[in-house]
Amino acid sequence: MAEPPQIMIVESRYYEEIAQHLIDSVLKELSDVGARYDRFEVSGAFEIPAAIGFALEASKLKTSVQDYDGFIGLGCVVRGQTTHYDYVCGESARGLQDLALKYSAAIGYGILTVENRDQALVRAKRDGEDRGGHAARACLRMIDLKRELGLIPQ
Repeated sequence: MAEPPQIMIVESRYYEEIAQHLIDSVLKELSDVGARYDRFEVSGAFEIPAAIGFALEASKLKTSVQDYDGFIGLGCVVRGQTTHYDYVCGESARGLQDLALKYSAAIGYGILTVENRDQALVRAKRDGEDRGGHAARACLRMIDLKRELGLIPQ
């Protein structure tokens, strides 16, 4: 039987209420499967890929105190009056996808990109679209797939 997965959760708490809904759902999903996790906070969604990249690089260099089976990035970007929104949304998504491909990393994408707070709440709440739970389940499924393909010991 496989060891419970070890997950790195990187969260931006810029929008505290939204972030709390996301993390509550993630922790419920991880608890349901007995996964272990470490939580790290960054200032915004733009920094999430870098934080995960630091952990992946440290693991590759064998300087990390912890190797992770999977990663979950959580945050929220609300459209404002400038193009800043477009850059943060695009680059955070691209950054996580680049890491997933470069390192064969199991990453759950839980960064909401919304027009307003009301949209964010609908997407973040467990009784709504449950995007935090979705990110956790996606991460766990990718870990399972890596095991099935022999990239992680059974």
